[in-house]
Amino acid sequence: MATWQHTEININGRLVKAQAPVIVSASRSTDIPAFYADWFFKRLELGYSAWINPFNGVKSYVSYDKTRFIVFWSKNPSLLLDYLNILEERNIKCYIQYTLNDYETEKLEKVPSLEKRIETFKLLVNRLGKGSVVWRFDPMILTEDITIDDLLCKVKNIGDQLKGYTEKLVFSFADISLYKKVKANLEKDGILYHEWVTEQMEEFAERLSIMNKERGWNYLLATCGEKIDIHKYGIEHNRCIDGDLIARLAWEDKELMDFMKIKVEDIPAPSLFGEPDLPNGAIRLPNNHYFIGKHKKDVGQRQYCQCMAAKDIGEYNTCPHLCEYCYANTSKEIAIANWKKHQNSPFAETITGK
Repeated sequence: MATWQHTEININGRLVKAQAPVIVSASRSTDIPAFYADWFFKRLELGYSAWINPFNGVKSYVSYDKTRFIVFWSKNPSLLLDYLNILEERNIKCYIQYTLNDYETEKLEKVPSLEKRIETFKLLVNRLGKGSVVWRFDPMILTEDITIDDLLCKVKNIGDQLKGYTEKLVFSFADISLYKKVKANLEKDGILYHEWVTEQMEEFAERLSIMNKERGWNYLLATCGEKIDIHKYGIEHNRCIDGDLIARLAWEDKELMDFMKIKVEDIPAPSLFGEPDLPNGAIRLPNNHYFIGKHKKDVGQRQYCQCMAAKDIGEYNTCPHLCEYCYANTSKEIAIANWKKHQNSPFAETITGK
């Protein structure tokens, strides 16, 4: 399945080639809902934005003319509440990967209070529906001050408060050694981290699975981009940009379903022996409909990432959350400098005003 087509856009009388994605990721690279929501929705209104390739520095354009679905990623998506009506007016559906950690005591993130973030989570669910807001506790990090017991206690506190508001908990184990800039930044700030070992991952997975059952959460548990196989604890590999979830939420959008090559079928009437037989891979929908799951991994992503293809519109080195374990910022200083550039030109083609 192609992720996007190409089109031409008119910029000050000049025709420019642009990607025209149907599915947009906003964004793995930075927190657009928290810091760039005004920019994004202005660019959506104007019909396009620009993007700087992090590997070669080349500027390219993204047209929103064909966009039908957006996956938002955020630690503080409260501003989205003011803009969801715009998506509704444009018949663009969305869901939110909401990273709701609890590192308040350790001050590893610059985010609003946990109480405020949980309130935002519930408000978004009330507006979008339960399946449209996915809880992430990402990453699970071990330090001199944070043990497995501590992490499970933090998860329990949040999990209890989100019961009935989300279907899934997604997590990852902090892989410090894989990211030299993360390792350097943690050491620079004097944070004594510990790398996870297999035995610790297994212990955490088993205890989390038990907690999920004992507390009656019944969340789907899934890891993000992890090599370790912990299916025996009922924990799967996550698909953060998930074709099946997109279809569940937007199955009435025929244009999107045609693009994804998904056919929505009527559930046959029950037989004399009870429930109708559905094909393998069938996913039930409201009003007696179903579809066959056709999620396909994006081959351009990391080896253990299960996401489907989508166009990410964010840029690295632009997130002012300044998380100590951040992989998207080379340094806090560069992120702050780029944030200031954005503030000087808040509705420019690119996030950084270039």
